[in-house]
Amino acid sequence: MAGSARYTAILDANVLYPNLLRDLLLSMASAGLYHARWTSQINDEWTRNLVANKPEVAPKIALLLELVNQAVPDCLVENYASLIDSLVLPDPDDRHVLAAAIAGHADAIVTINLNDFPEEVLAQHGIEAQHPDDFVMNQLELRPFEALEVIKRVRARMRNPARSSADLIQMLEKNALPQTAQYLKSRAGLI
Repeated sequence: MAGSARYTAILDANVLYPNLLRDLLLSMASAGLYHARWTSQINDEWTRNLVANKPEVAPKIALLLELVNQAVPDCLVENYASLIDSLVLPDPDDRHVLAAAIAGHADAIVTINLNDFPEEVLAQHGIEAQHPDDFVMNQLELRPFEALEVIKRVRARMRNPARSSADLIQMLEKNALPQTAQYLKSRAGLI
């Protein structure tokens, strides 16, 4: 894909790793709120860490990865490796994420590690780094009805055990989404 008219965000490994955050971000992308993209290298990073921290998921990781990649059409960015060596970031291991954002025509990188993606470096490429809490809040503010419906569907899929709106809000808060949790407290009946 040469480019996208929709707002496009590269999802860093640290936002794909947590199950709830991954589900929420992919569900918002599947609903057309934005275009989510990542790379095979990002997939390798989050799945490797998931298996290292939760070895019991190892037998299911291939299926999980297949489902993640199928959740969003045109999600995998390719042909970005040639850009990596020309980029300078505080952590050289993060250059592949910025390279993917450039090659993938992304508007943003959604990451928990904002300090790894300095504004002055990203601005040269017309890209911004957003914390997932800010990113989700942007979706809620730009398209509140659609975003709330997505959150409602995410909660409805939680069956083992089933979760109340209050449970989900608490889970979001524990997953580093305090603004989102606060916003949803007054809208709990909608989710």
